[in-house]
Amino acid sequence: MLTLLFWNLNHRPIAEHIINLAVLHEVDILILAERAEQSIPAGELLEQLNLHSSTLYHFPFSNCQKITLFCRFPREFIQAIYERDRLTIRRIMLPAQLELLLVATHLPSRLHTDQDSQRGGFYELSREIREAEERVNHSNTILIGDLNANPFDSGTVSATGLHATMTKTVAQRGTRTVEQRQYPFFYNPMWSQMGDESPGPSGTYYYDKSGDVCYFWNMFDQVMLRPTLLDRFPQEGVKVLTGCGSVNFLDSKGRPNTKIASDHLPVLLKLHV
Repeated sequence: MLTLLFWNLNHRPIAEHIINLAVLHEVDILILAERAEQSIPAGELLEQLNLHSSTLYHFPFSNCQKITLFCRFPREFIQAIYERDRLTIRRIMLPAQLELLLVATHLPSRLHTDQDSQRGGFYELSREIREAEERVNHSNTILIGDLNANPFDSGTVSATGLHATMTKTVAQRGTRTVEQRQYPFFYNPMWSQMGDESPGPSGTYYYDKSGDVCYFWNMFDQVMLRPTLLDRFPQEGVKVLTGCGSVNFLDSKGRPNTKIASDHLPVLLKLHV
């Protein structure tokens, strides 16, 4: 079982929570967004992870400024094949296990990006993923990160965007033809994590604004899988975490507690490899 944890830290000095989550869930790949070096130095976090973990963590080199990775296997098994400021695409080649393509990203906030620019960003991300898949000659792809969009937004569901569907049955079609061009599907399990009937909180990020349309709870932090990985994705393979041990990441109203942790909740993914 391969375990991944993503968390947008909102520049908060919460290294203790990160370490506790990594150790408790035996996280193999730790993916952090908005880690401020002054509040959580990478070297110190690596040292503390290795002090508390029974398995040695490594800090692979990266040119990506918005994403920080730590992994419980040597750096040569998680090679960067494409990176830019907000994106790192990694080829995971663990001995005697299925080769994977990890796409970790933190897309621009919709507070600072207009709708057209955000849609264009999803188009570019989709293109970059497809090009990386062609380069490694497989589509065993995991997309994880803060997309600053909901599962139902146009950039996530459109064919020219991520083309992410809510059901495995549809995703297993593999591709869909639009205007005589084929577009590959992603399966997005985060749909089932939304609202009052979800197994956990109603989203990963809460935002109350005075505008005409307000969703309040948003599922900005997401996991998506290509159809080739669906038979390796367990029934409860993704989970939005609300705490660790006796520490609750939610306040008295059930919203992310920024005094204790971050304004985003962490997302845990498990996959049979």
